[in-house]
Amino acid sequence: MRKIRPLTNSDWDDYVTIQMNAYPGVRGKREQFRERAVKMHADPIIKVYGLFEEGHLLGVMRLYDFTMKLLSTKTLVGGIGGVAVELTHKKERVAHDMVQFFVRHYRKKGACLTALYPFRADFYKRMGFGYGRKLNQYHLSPSSLPKGSGKNNITRLTSRDRYALNACYQRVLAQTNGLMENSPYLLDAMFSSEHVQIAGCWDGDDLRGYIIYQFEPGSQGHFLSNRMVVRALVYENTDALHELLTFLHSQADQVETIVLNTHEDDFHLLLSDPRNGEGLIFPTVYQGSNAQGLGIMYRVVDLPRLFTVLQEHDFGGQTCRLKLTITDSFLPENAGEWVLNVTNGRAHLQPASPPHDAAIQLDVAEFSSLVTGAADFKTLHRYGLAHISNTVHIETVHRLFFTENKPICMTSF
Repeated sequence: MRKIRPLTNSDWDDYVTIQMNAYPGVRGKREQFRERAVKMHADPIIKVYGLFEEGHLLGVMRLYDFTMKLLSTKTLVGGIGGVAVELTHKKERVAHDMVQFFVRHYRKKGACLTALYPFRADFYKRMGFGYGRKLNQYHLSPSSLPKGSGKNNITRLTSRDRYALNACYQRVLAQTNGLMENSPYLLDAMFSSEHVQIAGCWDGDDLRGYIIYQFEPGSQGHFLSNRMVVRALVYENTDALHELLTFLHSQADQVETIVLNTHEDDFHLLLSDPRNGEGLIFPTVYQGSNAQGLGIMYRVVDLPRLFTVLQEHDFGGQTCRLKLTITDSFLPENAGEWVLNVTNGRAHLQPASPPHDAAIQLDVAEFSSLVTGAADFKTLHRYGLAHISNTVHIETVHRLFFTENKPICMTSF
């Protein structure tokens, strides 16, 4: 009989062994793994769970009680990370059982949505997780970035600035979609690494933007060859953005390449030369600029709860009665048929019996991408991933779920 529960003091040695074998690329000593896990476990929003069979620990995972900005409101979103299975128990549905516990745990807890970073997207896609927004990675010469009028308001940030940084992040979160609030552990972690640095742009006593970065060896392999990896670029306004970019531009004497990660699809418009330097040419003459990667995935775990959370959200100002048919083989209690009654953008979910103008049908994975704003209905319909009873209503359904504020996530978990 399998049992899943939070770890206790006697479980940490087995936890460390499982984690170190599952993620051998993460360097560190056993005691460092243990200290980090215990510290996370003490965070108010993080708990480490284990799957036990006959008293033996077979798998572990971290669960996160995130507060996420979903479209126009904040809500509880469950996160899972550090999923690892004991080496001798692979292919025994240990990870499957832990993920099923995870989604049901947060459904019972009142969450409408869960999120994760997949080790294999196909594994989680089969479990009903939908793709989030892509991340763009640029490899640039510092001189390709705009040189603004100055960087007089830029300073290096230390742990003394953690509250100003979080206040800036919260203001950005209020204007965006998908960001998770920082927990004490996650906020402390930004300032605890000896390799990671943060530079911020001030407006008086208020921080208006910041970049999180680190230095790595460059392509030449000697001590004068360096590259700068920008892990996050956060800004409230154009002035802060341009001062931060000017700071990066000024590193040209020391840095041969800046590796910049951003969710912004139009970031290339800022660059004097967006080419990545690899000389890649696509027909006819399209030159390589940035790589893209899929990361975070989302999953609706309680559809009625979702529309309760979003009861004050404006669904495109639309008015219609839309029948929803959602399939969910991994979490059958989340599948079903409903009618979404939308009046001037305000939506109310009802049983499937009332009359409706149109009906749509899709799997929970694609619905999760749709409702978070990572995908739009026209695209899903064009690809055959969503179906509608009457194509006359495609535009209405598209506008109902469409948002220009596509989800972004800067939280590692």
